[in-house]
Amino acid sequence: MSVTDLRKDFEALTMDIDTEFDAPPERIWQLWEDPRQLERWWGPPGYPATFDKHDGLTPGANIAYYMTTPEGDKPRGWWEVLEVEPPRSLVVRDGFADELGNRNEEMPAGLMRVSIDDIGGGRTRMTIANSFPSAEAMEQLLAMGQEEGMKEALGQIDAILAEDKAGAVA
Repeated sequence: MSVTDLRKDFEALTMDIDTEFDAPPERIWQLWEDPRQLERWWGPPGYPATFDKHDGLTPGANIAYYMTTPEGDKPRGWWEVLEVEPPRSLVVRDGFADELGNRNEEMPAGLMRVSIDDIGGGRTRMTIANSFPSAEAMEQLLAMGQEEGMKEALGQIDAILAEDKAGAVA
């Protein structure tokens, strides 16, 4: 599994997830930049993601997606891109949307900081640092399964990268 560490700090209202991959930073960046690749891993197994709007990774861009549950429900989410430094970092405000794709102000929005670092030997460390607006929001999102869902979603990246290597050999 690619997740190497997960830290929750209830005082700082953060949850950080570290991952490591056998790929250079530029390849890991592509997993965020290309909506078709993002769809392959963003939703945890059984909850595939569909990105129906991806304006690119530039400050001010908007990204909208939904996940399809095993029951066929389609909970929606959004990202507002705040900062970008390809292929090293990405900062987005993220939240929930209603069935029409409008921001759901009744649900908490957070901040997600993605750091992508070359750790040598063709390996990359990616850290996703989630910041929550309040203790109540953090408790609510963790109770909804955000921790386990992110670990499972990130765990799918290794299979995508393995396909790259298999294609290079073929």
